[in-house]
Amino acid sequence: MDSNSEFEREHGSTESDWLRCLPGAVGPHRLTLGPPGEARVTIGDGGQLHLRWQVLPERRIALMRMPRMQVHYRFAGSLSDEERAHFLRYFDLFLQRGGG
Repeated sequence: MDSNSEFEREHGSTESDWLRCLPGAVGPHRLTLGPPGEARVTIGDGGQLHLRWQVLPERRIALMRMPRMQVHYRFAGSLSDEERAHFLRYFDLFLQRGGG
């Protein structure tokens, strides 16, 4: 498994927002929620994305408070680098929040 197949990201989101957005973020691919804090996405005929997350303490800057989650991504199966990149482009754009 190469270095792009497994990684972690921090998301500024509550778990309920994450779960609400996740079905749209995976597009036409099949999403299966597992035990709390886990999901699997079936990509094409032989690929999968395993997601595992945990809620982190909120980040506080002065009076601002921002929710945080640590999300572990692990791709498995027969996905090319291009297929993985294409999936992540859509996934990231869907989850992107407005900003400056």
